[in-house]
Amino acid sequence: MDTAEETVPRRTDWQQERRVDRKRLKQNIPYFIMFVPVIVFFILFKYMPMGGLVIAFKDYNFADGVFGSPWHGIGQFKTLFSNPQTLQIIRNTFVLSVLSLLIGFPFPVMLAIMLNEARRAWFKRLVQTLVYLPHFLSWIIVSGMVVTIFSTQGVINDLFAGWLGEPFAFLYKDGSWLSIFIGSGIWKGMGWGAIIYLAALSSIDPSLYEAASMDGASKWRQIFHITLPGIAPTIVIVFILSVGNVMEVGFDQVYTLQNSAVFEISEVISTYAYKIGLQQLQFSLTAAMGLFESIIGLVLVVMTNTVARRFGQGLW
Repeated sequence: MDTAEETVPRRTDWQQERRVDRKRLKQNIPYFIMFVPVIVFFILFKYMPMGGLVIAFKDYNFADGVFGSPWHGIGQFKTLFSNPQTLQIIRNTFVLSVLSLLIGFPFPVMLAIMLNEARRAWFKRLVQTLVYLPHFLSWIIVSGMVVTIFSTQGVINDLFAGWLGEPFAFLYKDGSWLSIFIGSGIWKGMGWGAIIYLAALSSIDPSLYEAASMDGASKWRQIFHITLPGIAPTIVIVFILSVGNVMEVGFDQVYTLQNSAVFEISEVISTYAYKIGLQQLQFSLTAAMGLFESIIGLVLVVMTNTVARRFGQGLW
């Protein structure tokens, strides 16, 4: 009897949970419908194109198509990595990406903290507008501005003509070109990148700052002991996602800034794919390079997340 009496409420609870789930499902149907276009977008433009990776293992030609072209196995990879230029291109891609990540990553965080500390609303709006604006400019425009400023007949050389004695080729020396490349990327992207950190800062309880101020904590101590720990999960997530793009240097920025004098440091995977894949129609070779790039990105994301998870900040 006791066993029979205990089973009745359990079944009732189970049925009640099902009713709650059905009610919740009906309430969320409009949101599911709104999410359908997103799912369709990812299926059509993210997942279906992955089938094209088969080109990397074929001797692709337009006449036979993707599935009719003859198999070439790993021959494309052998051709790719037997070329000494390939290792240099991979090295350039890795160096440019890692330097841009390590040097440029803190700037959006610092900008967001400074904007959060601004007390004048008009000043905050003005600064936000000025730092967001470069994100909406194409790299064609930004590169034109960079060339105008740093060319041998540009603004910088005109200003320092007497001090330098002769024009300095900023865009034609490896070190200065690398600095300009990283600096222009930071200038263009830090305003937009700060938005997510500003959103994270808005979730921090203001009473924490009030309590710290009453205890005599300075602004620096409040930033280091309240602000940064408060947005630490967001910083870790963004960093993990950024590491996944380490092997993806933006084509527009590199292509519009590179020149033959800095070819040894500016030729990266994206520009190589454009020149070899589109201009020389070697699609299988560049598909092999793209697959290698994606695998490296996946490995880096998994490794970074594993390290972050040890500190309780993993993405999954």
